[in-house]
Amino acid sequence: MLHDTPLRNQHQQYLARSVAETGRAALASQAERPGAAGGQIAGIEVEYIAYGAGEPGAEQWAVPAAVGSVESEYASIRRGAGLMDCPQRGTLLVTGPERREFLNRMLTQELKGIEPGQAAESFWLNRTGRIDADLVVLDGEASTLLTVDRHQAAAAAASLQAFIIMEEVALEDVSDAWYHLAIHGPLALQVLACASGDDEVHIGPMAGGAITVAGVDCNVIHRDQCGVTGLDLLVPRDQVELVWSALVLSDAKVGENKRRVRPIGWYAYNIARIEAGTPLFNVDFGTSTLPHESGIVERRVSFTKGCYLGQEVVARMHSRGKAKQVLVAVRMEQDDALPVAGSQVYKDDDDTLATPVGVVTSSTISPMLGAIAIGFVMVRSAHAKAGTALRINIEGTPQRAIVQDGLDFLHATGGTES
Repeated sequence: MLHDTPLRNQHQQYLARSVAETGRAALASQAERPGAAGGQIAGIEVEYIAYGAGEPGAEQWAVPAAVGSVESEYASIRRGAGLMDCPQRGTLLVTGPERREFLNRMLTQELKGIEPGQAAESFWLNRTGRIDADLVVLDGEASTLLTVDRHQAAAAAASLQAFIIMEEVALEDVSDAWYHLAIHGPLALQVLACASGDDEVHIGPMAGGAITVAGVDCNVIHRDQCGVTGLDLLVPRDQVELVWSALVLSDAKVGENKRRVRPIGWYAYNIARIEAGTPLFNVDFGTSTLPHESGIVERRVSFTKGCYLGQEVVARMHSRGKAKQVLVAVRMEQDDALPVAGSQVYKDDDDTLATPVGVVTSSTISPMLGAIAIGFVMVRSAHAKAGTALRINIEGTPQRAIVQDGLDFLHATGGTES
């Protein structure tokens, strides 16, 4: 089943205005030439992708892939602010005086001292130590919000609910009530301030809370995913069009009407988040993954806190030193050799491509790195050391790739080839 975005009309209207303005400028320029003929602006449609598995009957969400030029959208992330429609995100609401203690006993991150206005990233594991959900926690005065991939929202709510025995805690899936937007770019806070009617908004990384945008009570989390300021905005679904319009209109003030603040789609976001070393649940790792395999175990797991579900498996693997496989970042030696997700990975000396040692999970051409091909690979730990050379099967041809140190391409130190 494909769930549509409530902002489809807004996206199409924005694109139509952009095309009309660009077309008028082009036609005016042509009209100044001697003997120029009249012209007509061709129509264009917003492109969408179906986020989710493609099996019959599977839940999917229509996510904008591009609301215009991908290059312009990417530029807004790097130099302005990109506004993203995120129907693929869900929300859980946790209330009750014992909610913090309960969540601290359940999740992998240390939440014992969390206070209203603070946020944290954490895994929710099952008894086998595998990841059931990748969560963002936002604590408030009277409640705690958990944001999660929409595919895991209902299951995470049910599985967490099953552990509430005597605690004064209530938990519900409110994904249908709260809609997700995001702002990515160095002007993100200015955009939020403008849409809120404030002179300034100060929200530090992994912090957030309640905020009024265009007269609508929302929640915001400062969570950088693209190497620039990133804001997750939780909006009442029945008022999301009002909030979206206010964000788009902020370009007049913040972007000086130069479309530095503009809607963006998945394609531009995907380029930026890969460059910044941000893997995604259900894309680069999933429900069969152990925390130590995710590449972000240090960002999601506390190794000094007490017990939580799946902790024995995590502790055993941590003491052992490594998992059987792990997510790593690779750079292709040949700039135009772009592997696709699912491409098989082999040892460098395996010219016959006989025995796979990994698989590509995400890839892109990086504008920030001189248009080289980069990506994430889930590979056996024996081949995960920085500087290790690998071969990736690209349309039947083995192409060389080098493992880099860490996932973040924008601040990578590289590695000596081995």
